[in-house]
Amino acid sequence: MQVFVRDNNVDQALRVLKKKMQREGVFRELKRRRFYEKPSEQTVREKGEAVRRIRKLARKKAIREGLLPAPKPKPKLDAQGKPLAPRGPRPA
Repeated sequence: MQVFVRDNNVDQALRVLKKKMQREGVFRELKRRRFYEKPSEQTVREKGEAVRRIRKLARKKAIREGLLPAPKPKPKLDAQGKPLAPRGPRPA
């Protein structure tokens, strides 16, 4: 994994690195490897992860095909965590 530092902006490079590591699952892997996991527990966990993946793909496929309603979009929040005002035309 490689991140370039532009204009001596180390903070931004760190943010990019953390995001890349998050996407790759490095933090999840570190957390999982903190303690020993018995092989039987590992098998159960991996099967559960596979089931969740399959269900997620099936749900996405059903939404695409119109069998399930699409989820409502989450409201965008400002810095204080409050919903932003809608930007559309105001009703008269």
